[in-house]
Amino acid sequence: MGPAPTGPPGPPTASASAAPAPAPAAAPGGPPGAAARTASDPVVPGQAGPRDAGRPAEPAQRYPRPVVAELRLSAFGPHRSALFPLGPLTLFAGPSGSGKSQALEAYAALAGLASGATLEEAFPDPCARIPDRAVPDAQRRRGFRLGVTVEGPAGAVRLDLAVQAEPTLRIVGERLSQGGQILLATALRDPGRRSVQAAWLTGGAIGVTRAPLPDDRLGTALLPLRVAGSTAGQRQVLAAAEQVVVALRAVFPCDPRPDRMRAAVPPGEGRLLGDCANLADVLRRTRSECGTRHALLAEAARTGCAGPVLGLDVRAPSGGGGPVAAVLDRGPDRPATELARLAAGELRFLALALVLLTGPGVLAVDPAAELLSARQALTVLADDFDRGLDRRQSAELLRLALLSCGRGHIRLVAAVGEGTAAAARDLEGVAVVDLGA
Repeated sequence: MGPAPTGPPGPPTASASAAPAPAPAAAPGGPPGAAARTASDPVVPGQAGPRDAGRPAEPAQRYPRPVVAELRLSAFGPHRSALFPLGPLTLFAGPSGSGKSQALEAYAALAGLASGATLEEAFPDPCARIPDRAVPDAQRRRGFRLGVTVEGPAGAVRLDLAVQAEPTLRIVGERLSQGGQILLATALRDPGRRSVQAAWLTGGAIGVTRAPLPDDRLGTALLPLRVAGSTAGQRQVLAAAEQVVVALRAVFPCDPRPDRMRAAVPPGEGRLLGDCANLADVLRRTRSECGTRHALLAEAARTGCAGPVLGLDVRAPSGGGGPVAAVLDRGPDRPATELARLAAGELRFLALALVLLTGPGVLAVDPAAELLSARQALTVLADDFDRGLDRRQSAELLRLALLSCGRGHIRLVAAVGEGTAAAARDLEGVAVVDLGA
């Protein structure tokens, strides 16, 4: 796979008959695609008149909450022309090296960009994302392509991104489209400047607005700050951009680290971190504020932890203010067991069960403030979801995931081993993506 092109897949137009596919990257050793050779500016040919500008591309509204329904890895690490539909509960399975982790990393990177992260923050090791066997062009450029489709009240919206990883990390092409109508397109006009030329649909007498945008940030996330929303076209662009941003921002990457979960922790705001190191503090909060969820977690602990479990409790020094430690209540006449004494699999199980039974108010995520939590769906990303778990624990977590994901507020995208994948294939409501088959 060759370098990322310096132009976008296409410019914004007022209408189109079919959704255009991403422009293909060059073959290994070949020159960039035609867009890279000719598109120095996202010029908009054949602009429609005011009557057609801004016409909604899709009247249907499939989802009440914005969700990422499809992940596209056109040229990303081991993936080429890969398209992964994502349901409420999606598990990636496959042998080592098949690209399970890279798929989740691509999703997490797009989530970071939508939250305002720079390209360097989202891709700390961009060269590792360059497609396998990619050969640089005459300008020594190599890169990667990825994108998503977001379903929601505005309909299906596509975001496609072309990133140059070498010799300089930068976004060289971005496209936001809906129903074949390109709402935003960017192109690298001057390689000597750290900006791209952007064009987005305006409608009315103007048709299209052009302006430079930084080449290290997601243009779609910047549109709500640049578009006034005074025309039908602008309102369509805003609705599409905001839907994509809301869906991508509502992500909680989770990788419980038992080595960090054993120590007592100082009391805080009780929002679970991605490594779950502050599990004891979160249990302190759920015990006092979320009685129903805490009881469900204690019930799950009876299945996932060895020995009898009456409940989950928290110990703190008398007078308060000191560090808190979580314990398993073993029942009358039996000493409680501090979480520090539990096996690594038990700790991971408890942390993941807590994640699946709670939501944005308890997890350390920063969803879009402009939309009520009840109208957002939180996506949990979990690589090595079943690492260190036995069959009984994995089965219980799948049960909890089906329960939570079935309500629509929580979605799970995880990478799992073959044992968990084999059990999940027989479960209605679980989509298993087999890689390397």
